Parts: sequence; structure tokens; C-alpha cells
Amino acid sequence: MKKISLIATLLLAVLILQKCTKDTVSASAQSNTLLFAVINDTTWNAVTVNASITYNSASKTKVLACTAIGANKEVNFSVTQTYNAINTTGFPLSTFNADVAGNNTFSYLTNGSGGYTQQGTVAPGSGTVIVSAIDSVKKVITGTFSFLAKQNNYDSNGNIVSITISGVQAGSFNNMPYTFISK
Repeated sequence: MKKISLIATLLLAVLILQKCTKDTVSASAQSNTLLFAVINDTTWNAVTVNASITYNSASKTKVLACTAIGANKEVNFSVTQTYNAINTTGFPLSTFNADVAGNNTFSYLTNGSGGYTQQGTVAPGSGTVIVSAIDSVKKVITGTFSFLAKQNNYDSNGNIVSITISGVQAGSFNNMPYTFISK
């Protein structure tokens, strides 16, 4: 009787294990948006994106400049390859931080009744662009960006009464087309 009970238990265990199969889960995040970011905790998608890489033969520099507009907001960044730039359509895979020299600049603007207004300034070290991929034949570039813009608000006597911080975080540009300009 014990043998039959043992065999039945083993058979039941085999049947249960046979029914358990490992689920295969795959996930990927993709976006068809050329450029997007999280601005002040809200996801923002650019509708219009203009990007260029400009080579300056006199200074031997290259500048990647981008302007993105959507939902009454504008995001701009401009980063400079300050060394060993050559007159080609490529750009270095590198990290560019906001700096004192003004080689790497960032801005965030909102559109009101008087047009687009800059929402503070980005201090050195408060902004980053990481260029992670470039196809210089197709002229598309991929990377990430983030920055904090700080605006001091003054009273009529010139005293700071408040500070507004605008966070442009988790920004990404994906196979963003660019034009190449050689000067």
C-alpha cells in the first residue's frame, strides 16, 4: 500500500511539474519621437526638431546645436568639440557638461502671450549631453540630455523673493537627423 501511495505521489508530482512551464517575458521601450524629456515631472515630446553640426575651420571646432519645440515649450542645447575637430559629418561619442566658458549651453523656454521666455539659466555643471551613437552617412545622432535651469525672482526693490527651478530630465534624442555645415 505504501508503494502504491509513493508511486501515486511521484506520478502526481511529475504531472504538476510537467504542467509548469517557464514564461518568457520580453519587454522593450521604444519611441518614435525624435526628442523627448521629462520637464518638471511631466513627459514632453518635441513636435519640431532642428539639429545641426557646424564645423569651424578657423577655430578647428564642431558644434552640435539642437532646438526642439512642442506643447508651448522649447528646449535648446549646444555642445562643442573644442579639440581635434576635422571637417567631416561626424561628432565624437562623448559627454558634454555645461561649463563656465560657454562651450556647452542649455536653455528652456515657455511660450506665453509675449512669445517664448527663457526660464532661468543653467549653471556650469548643471547640464549634460551624452552623445552615444552617430551615423555620419545617414546624418542621424542619438544620445541623452538633462539640465536644471534656475531663475531668481525679484521684488520691486531688487531683492530675491523666490527661486524657480525648472528640471529638464531624462531627455533623449533618437536617430535625430541633422544638417552638416562647414564654415
